[in-house]
Amino acid sequence: MNYSHAFHAGNFADVFKHALLTRLIVALQRKDTAFRFIDTHAGSGLYDLGEDAAARTGEWRGGIGRFAGVALPADVADLLAPWLDVVGPLDAAGRPSLYPGSPVLAQTLLRPQDRMIFCELHPAAHRRLTENIGRDKRAKAIHIDGYIGLKAYVPPVERRGLVLIDPPFEARDEFERMGDAALAAWRKWPTGVYALWYPLKDARAAADLSTRLLAAGVKSALRLSLQVASPAPDGPLVATGLLLINPPYGFADEARRLLPFLAETLARGAGAAATVELLAEA
Repeated sequence: MNYSHAFHAGNFADVFKHALLTRLIVALQRKDTAFRFIDTHAGSGLYDLGEDAAARTGEWRGGIGRFAGVALPADVADLLAPWLDVVGPLDAAGRPSLYPGSPVLAQTLLRPQDRMIFCELHPAAHRRLTENIGRDKRAKAIHIDGYIGLKAYVPPVERRGLVLIDPPFEARDEFERMGDAALAAWRKWPTGVYALWYPLKDARAAADLSTRLLAAGVKSALRLSLQVASPAPDGPLVATGLLLINPPYGFADEARRLLPFLAETLARGAGAAATVELLAEA
């Protein structure tokens, strides 16, 4: 309950997660039928990068701050446009007026027929989330543990949808808990799209998560990673990953175009790289 994403908002891991989340939402919108978005660890939804928490770490400077004045290649510009439109104009340092977390990002992108559920357990973050999403009939902000919420809210009535699972990874067994929750939800709702985000400090734990999902019978899975520098023992976080169950058609190709650009733009020196691994294809 001590975690506050305000210290990390807009950093390289957020850029990776939110740029890809936007592409998932765009893919689901290719069909007119409604879908449900479920965010298990929603946070407060909006972050002022000028406030003390973000200013103290300055992590946003190595993330969204890198986009100030950057000339985007045409194909990458097309992929990033929906996300950057939500982020809004950047000042000279690369700071938006407010940085949108996944709830506000989804709220801005989703259509009138789509629905959203945002789970957040931290009382203060939940209060801010409720304020930030406002009186939107499409959205509900629930004060609940995200894993319990996921169990309660799948399958949705829409039958189509996307689940984002991005816990703070304060617990030692977070990979196991995330895997448990994802598999339980997938068994109830095997056609949903699931995006499991994680900080990539323990490569073995991340690999074990993928192995476990495949062993359980998941037939379509994609693993993405972004590294911005060579990792150092006890050093800061420099790599992040996203494991997808049932990635939409064409999403892997978009990731192959987008991630090398992000690795180059967000690099802190030697060792920056990105990977796209198709683990299973239905």
